[in-house]
Amino acid sequence: MTRWLTEAVPRGRIAAFRTVIYLFVAADLVIFTPWVRTRVSVPGDLYQPLLIGRLLHLPTPTAALVAVIFWSLLVLALLAATGRAPRLLGWTVCALYLEWMIIAMSYGKVDHDRFGLLVALAVLPTAGRARHGDTTRTEAGGWALRVTQIAVICTYFLAAFAKLRFGGLDWLTGSVLARAIIRRGTDLADLIAQVPYLLIVAQFGIVAFELLSPVVFFLPPRWRLAMVGFFYSFHAVTIATITISFAPHLAAMTSFLPLERVRPLLWARRLAGREPPRSTTDAPAYADTPTEADAGRATLDDQAPVVGRPAGP
Repeated sequence: MTRWLTEAVPRGRIAAFRTVIYLFVAADLVIFTPWVRTRVSVPGDLYQPLLIGRLLHLPTPTAALVAVIFWSLLVLALLAATGRAPRLLGWTVCALYLEWMIIAMSYGKVDHDRFGLLVALAVLPTAGRARHGDTTRTEAGGWALRVTQIAVICTYFLAAFAKLRFGGLDWLTGSVLARAIIRRGTDLADLIAQVPYLLIVAQFGIVAFELLSPVVFFLPPRWRLAMVGFFYSFHAVTIATITISFAPHLAAMTSFLPLERVRPLLWARRLAGREPPRSTTDAPAYADTPTEADAGRATLDDQAPVVGRPAGP
């Protein structure tokens, strides 16, 4: 189990994942949760802090406090996305974003799609320094990714548990999706709703999918990536039908992907005719010989399943 939790991954994957997560935090402030800044206009007695807020004795949010958190978090998240000072900036961003979420979720509604993102912010500072394209492996980085993956899957599994705990079997046979379509459905959802019993079948499918989500850890690497692709397609359908976005969860789920292969700046330089000289850190991007090509393909298989032959060195 310890070997599985700390299985080494390329440092380039950590660098890419770090960039994705911190850029999403900055985008979240201005695109997905700018409404948090309006909470200061709500009477203070309506602020009912979450348990963690009560334990930490956090103050009732004021206009000044929210403004300081917003601007500090926005600037520091952009700096952290560069990979500089990973521990100092990482822990600071984690603390500020946690407070941002406590303010957001202390007025009666708690979104479960933030869990994986919060875990990613908590563990990324422990991964240490990492450069884009670096193929050397790190167990600390592997642990950070694995813990984030577990949080992502727990989000699915515990969501099914909550459905059955509070809704019982009636959740499966009731009108949950029908009400969602009435409230916020799209034209596509209206077409789907006209098919008899299809919404009931979809509710059974959703719960089955969530309960079976831990299977992803037992699959061979390529099948695991295919299942993660199914996870993303599920959320694409959700957005297209009932306009519910799980953007923070989708950002955290990139922990399953071989992100070290995504090198937009390198690709831009090559398109501009400014291809940099070859180096060991850029080996996967220049897989011209059979040996290098094999090394590039091996990055898909560096996270072994729970059972079976472990991949990597």
